[in-house]
Amino acid sequence: MTKEEKHLWYDFLKFLPMTVKRQKNFENYIIDFYIPQAKIAIEIDGVQHTADEHFKADAERDHVLAEWGIKVLRYYNFEINSKFEEVTQDILNNLGLNASDMNR
Repeated sequence: MTKEEKHLWYDFLKFLPMTVKRQKNFENYIIDFYIPQAKIAIEIDGVQHTADEHFKADAERDHVLAEWGIKVLRYYNFEINSKFEEVTQDILNNLGLNASDMNR
């Protein structure tokens, strides 16, 4: 896991009241984090994903996952590093949870 993936995992995702799988294989893809109960994938991207070829590949990947009913939440490393509270709140919102639901 990257530094940002570790931060999200150890400081937030592992406390969710549902199973979160790390580095989940799905078809030809590896999803950074997957929450099967909610059918939500979480991707943490570096700056290289802003390049056109990566952007197109990510769009195709998101489309394939959407065909399986999986919603992709995509965040950039800089968001994990500078907007961590906003990222975690967005994840909670997409899961229909509140901070009080966390297992801390």
